[in-house]
Amino acid sequence: LMVILFWALRHRAPARIRVIFSRLQWLTTAFLAYSHGKNDGQMPIGIITMALVIHTGQASLWDNIPWWVIAISAAAISAGIAIGGWRVIQTVGMRVTALEPVQGFAAQVSAAAVIEGASQLGIPVSTTHCASAAIMGVGATKRLSAVRWGVARRIVAAWVITFPVCGGLGYLIAKAITPLF
Repeated sequence: LMVILFWALRHRAPARIRVIFSRLQWLTTAFLAYSHGKNDGQMPIGIITMALVIHTGQASLWDNIPWWVIAISAAAISAGIAIGGWRVIQTVGMRVTALEPVQGFAAQVSAAAVIEGASQLGIPVSTTHCASAAIMGVGATKRLSAVRWGVARRIVAAWVITFPVCGGLGYLIAKAITPLF
């Protein structure tokens, strides 16, 4: 997408491009937020509903999830983004590469499209991973040296470490609480 935008806007005034894409980013931010909620929102809803089913013994809750479960899940995701999201945005959006509004637009559209496609296929994906990869991609279209690859390497290392650490912790917690049931 960024290559197409570079080509299509090559004869436009940079100041005008900044103004237009700064405004368009309001729409792409909304699209990214929508796709994020659509993909990630199911996880806390599932966890809360599972706890309710276990507590009440009513398996029928899976067929008719209470409205307040959805509201609590939305509030929890929003609070998480409000509390810790700025750190991720600062690291990814500022430290990986310097972004102009047109690049932010391209990264947001790309990340949101991937997340939306994954949602349509029923595949859970990480919004942070999609956004980070999209930002690295748009930075690299400017020039490869525009991406701070040391920061990118630390981000990718965290992705790689997360899976086995979470798996190991999940195993240990399950082993610890199994005797209680």
